[in-house]
Amino acid sequence: MVLETVLLSTILLSDTVVTEKAQNLDEVVIVSGAGRGRKHSAKGQVASIDEHLSELRNVNLVRRGSYAWEPVVNNMQTERLSTTIDGMKIFYACTDKMDPVTSYVESGNLQSISLNSGLDGNPQATGNIGGSLDLKLRKAGFDNDPRHISLSAGHEWNGHMQVYGADAALSNHRTYLNAGAFYRHADNYKVGGGEELQFSQFQKVNVFTNAGLRLAEKDMLEATFIFDRATDVGYPALNMDVAKAEGLITSLSYKHLFPRASWETKAYYNHITHEMDDTKRPNVAIHMDMPGDSGTAGVYSLLTTSRKLHDLTLNYDLYYNRLFADMTMYPGGAAPMYMVTWPDVGTLNTGVALTDNVSITHHQSLRLSAKVAWQQQRLNNEEGYHALRVFFPGMTDAYHQTTGRIAANYNFFIFNFFNCSIGAGWGSRAPTVTEAYGYYLNNTFDQYDYIGNPSLKNESAVEVNGALKWSLFNGLCSMAFDANAFLFSNYIIGQFETRLSPMTVDAEGVKVYGNISHATIANASLTAEWQLTERVNWNGKVSYSTGRDADGDPLPLISPVSWQSELQYHYQRLQVQATIKGNARQSNYGAKYGETAAKAWTIVNLAAQYQFFVHSSQFIVRAGVENLFDKQYATYADWNHIPQKGRNIYLNLTFEL
Repeated sequence: MVLETVLLSTILLSDTVVTEKAQNLDEVVIVSGAGRGRKHSAKGQVASIDEHLSELRNVNLVRRGSYAWEPVVNNMQTERLSTTIDGMKIFYACTDKMDPVTSYVESGNLQSISLNSGLDGNPQATGNIGGSLDLKLRKAGFDNDPRHISLSAGHEWNGHMQVYGADAALSNHRTYLNAGAFYRHADNYKVGGGEELQFSQFQKVNVFTNAGLRLAEKDMLEATFIFDRATDVGYPALNMDVAKAEGLITSLSYKHLFPRASWETKAYYNHITHEMDDTKRPNVAIHMDMPGDSGTAGVYSLLTTSRKLHDLTLNYDLYYNRLFADMTMYPGGAAPMYMVTWPDVGTLNTGVALTDNVSITHHQSLRLSAKVAWQQQRLNNEEGYHALRVFFPGMTDAYHQTTGRIAANYNFFIFNFFNCSIGAGWGSRAPTVTEAYGYYLNNTFDQYDYIGNPSLKNESAVEVNGALKWSLFNGLCSMAFDANAFLFSNYIIGQFETRLSPMTVDAEGVKVYGNISHATIANASLTAEWQLTERVNWNGKVSYSTGRDADGDPLPLISPVSWQSELQYHYQRLQVQATIKGNARQSNYGAKYGETAAKAWTIVNLAAQYQFFVHSSQFIVRAGVENLFDKQYATYADWNHIPQKGRNIYLNLTFEL
């Protein structure tokens, strides 16, 4: 559903004509720069990507440690989402999802994070039943400040987190260049009550550069380079940690501006390596090496134009990805055992997407979007292929699928202060590499070994959504209600297989991915905002979700009732806010799928920000306390109920010249 239209202005420098295209986004969180009313993290740019994501209303985060949380949109995890970085497809390299795509960038090189909820995804999104996230990189751009320098530093006392960042930018009419580096280091943190949580440490470094060259007045070339490396990453919710997670992200794009249109073509390549590590864990029954490797090369070409009442986008994209993971086990006194867990799967995917934003009248608009994609997957590793053939004798080494999505959203005003939106869509996705070809992957959530199924059918879903937003007292008070429901066919989930024996020590059994006839996921939320005085603002929200399988049993990792209330005070350059948030007890949980109930919890956070200037330099000081009363708690999405941080005091400083 869409209640919010973000206007993205494209300035045609040759004749100073300004055209605007309407891009419907459910929410945008601003990571750096001026937000024009969009959402921000209280910690500012020093906040982690995960903390920025948590500001989005439809986003939750699965947490396996204090680093690299997995985004969940509309109570759907990575399999049903599309996550891109500036439109580039990137795939994680860990079979346990310890390195989501969002973990390979930093706040220092991001401008914003945009969310499209449900099937109405961004042009490059594929398989986005739950939604799509696009992380927009921060670029200096042409004709901006000739020189700009930014420095930031922060410290969090719980876990002694240290954050340092620096970047510089040069810009003129013909060229621009910005580059920077970001570093984070954290020790083990303490949970509520003061107990230290072992294996919750991490450190990472991120360096980046963006460059632009104007070839002609309407022709531009842009390049991006990002290197991200995390080491010594602890995962207290899992059996293993990470010795190294490394990402290399590159792109080269060409843009041409027309009088009422723009055309961008981008080629990109990224390579991800991931190495699990259990050497620092005590009492390891069998030591294992578990490396993973992901490489993606792709291209997309996006044409945007405005014609009378229509804002049109046409996108073609193609990518090729290879995923390989294996495992070597070293039982004491015996020969090492080797196993391929992702059999070097090569995925070729190509698709065409079309979006049309139609302005029917001043009070009515219609958004139509559609995409069709064709995919072929080939198993390039003979050993992994033959291991799977033991369970699926009829399988081949190559498969192809066709997927698609179509969505419509009608937005209209009633009496100028009621904004209504109704929408519907249909979409499908192909099974992921894990779901189709994974081999004895241990899931510590339910303690089962999982095996992929090459004969899986494509999963599909029908989405219906609606929203109502109204404003009272000349805009001083506003409320919004939105809801959606997803009706799945051939829902993919692990199913018990009693004929097979587990391979992992202490595993409960084996599950094989399969299709169930149908499932449902529904979400609803109510938000309110009230400008109490010129300086005091209050906002609050409450959300409810439910998910059921074909037997009517609860699906796992569905959020219980959640709520938040926030009071903000502004006076000149000072901002202060107090936040109370929590979850109700998880009464409907997926016991059938190994989930146990999460208790209710409530915490209080305080934050303050002060901005001041010294000559032409800007300073922003931010301080706050999270979990003020040192409550020990775990959310429904904390893997194996690992506790969150206890009381955490933070202080950070940002300097811009």
